[in-house]
Amino acid sequence: MKSERNLGHLKEGERCIISAVKPTGISERLKELGFTAGTPVVCRCKSFSGDPTAYYVKGTVIALRKEDAAAISVL
Repeated sequence: MKSERNLGHLKEGERCIISAVKPTGISERLKELGFTAGTPVVCRCKSFSGDPTAYYVKGTVIALRKEDAAAISVL
C-alpha cells in the first residue's frame, strides 16, 4: 500500500500538484491563500530547522508550518 504524500514531504526545488486539503482549523484559510486541488506548488526553501517551509503557489511565496503542510495532500 502506498503511503499518502503531503506538502511537508517535499524537498527544496521539488514540484507537485495539490490533490486535496484535509479539513482542519486552518483549511479554509489555506484554500483562500491558493492551496486548492489541482494547483501546482514548488517547495522554495526550508528554514534551518525545517519549520517553516516556503512554498511558491499561484505567483506568491507562502511559508507554512509542518503541521499545516501535513494537511495538504499532493501528487
